[in-house]
Amino acid sequence: MRTSVKAKDLVLVVEDEALIRMSSADVIRELGFEVIEAVDADHAICLLESVPGVKVVFTDIQMPGSMDGLLLAAIVRDRWPPIALLVTSGKMRPASSDMPTGARFISKPYSPFELKGQLQSLTGGC
Repeated sequence: MRTSVKAKDLVLVVEDEALIRMSSADVIRELGFEVIEAVDADHAICLLESVPGVKVVFTDIQMPGSMDGLLLAAIVRDRWPPIALLVTSGKMRPASSDMPTGARFISKPYSPFELKGQLQSLTGGC
């Protein structure tokens, strides 16, 4: 008898600071997710246009480039409405009115336990 195996949910981590990005990606992989990484919002949009199946965009707010993480989240909500949004920052906490509908916020530094809870909630995992 065959059992179906659910494909791992794909998370796009958008963070300009390499060590933070790599550390976050490692934690997310250890939680059982697939991960792709972007260095800024423009890179993230290129990945979203070319890599199918992204379930969650996990983005920092403050980043160099043409847009910050809040604008990226708004664009993702507009162009790819099914993708869940998790926004983070260690410097600010955005007002709920500044966040796209359904987006969640997690403050830096976050624990793997907090990150796991948010990602599972966003993807319907256990």
